[in-house]
Amino acid sequence: MPQQSCDSEKTTHFGYLTIPEKDKVEWVRRHFDSVAKKYDSMNTLLSLGIHYQWKRMAVGMMGLKSGDLVLDVCGGTGDLSRMAAERVVPSGRVMLYDINWEMMAAGKPRIESSGHARRISHVQGNAEWIAFPDDTFDAAMVGFGIRNLTHFEIGFREMHRVLKPGGTLMCLEFSEPVTPWFRWLYDFYSFHIMPVVGKVLASCRPAYTYLPESIRLFPDPDRLKCILEEIGLKHVFYRRLTDGIAVVHVGKKE
Repeated sequence: MPQQSCDSEKTTHFGYLTIPEKDKVEWVRRHFDSVAKKYDSMNTLLSLGIHYQWKRMAVGMMGLKSGDLVLDVCGGTGDLSRMAAERVVPSGRVMLYDINWEMMAAGKPRIESSGHARRISHVQGNAEWIAFPDDTFDAAMVGFGIRNLTHFEIGFREMHRVLKPGGTLMCLEFSEPVTPWFRWLYDFYSFHIMPVVGKVLASCRPAYTYLPESIRLFPDPDRLKCILEEIGLKHVFYRRLTDGIAVVHVGKKE
């Protein structure tokens, strides 16, 4: 009788779907390939433009200064990179780091028209194995991307590794509203309205079904604060934006 292996294939989540862990990178790549060209316009429509305010507030909380070298992990189309570049002029630089070349390509025209193209470099790579040496950056940031990693804790550890001592780590991520009636309204919008809009305007309902599902599976702000402290960050604090739809966490490497 053949021996049965006790090992089972590791699994992870893609939204509410359970998939093989080894396949998640490819699932995420296909997901963002499907929305890359309309990503910015859909974000602006679905958030009524408020996502730009969230991003500006988050970058402002990092305390960037002229000459800083900044890493934008899961940087996508480059909103955070452009905003950071404005703060590190004239001698600072931003490295926009993302695994998905389609997303970076979709954002390049806006970077080129921003006047900061010379200060922003594009690097394709996996956030769980960041392709830079230890103690390289003055600041590292991630906006609405860390929850897409197979092991987001590893992504945070990599960001911590490449920070210089005294460097700042910032994470801007979706969460759930704290006010009950607003949470109900947000859930209805997320699970019923958003996928329909995604299907009609972007021809991609699954992409906009994945979004609210992935948010619900991500740690709440207090748990995320603990995770960041566990990887070695100090003075970690967070700020809820728009009743908690988005949350900014900031910490320091000592």
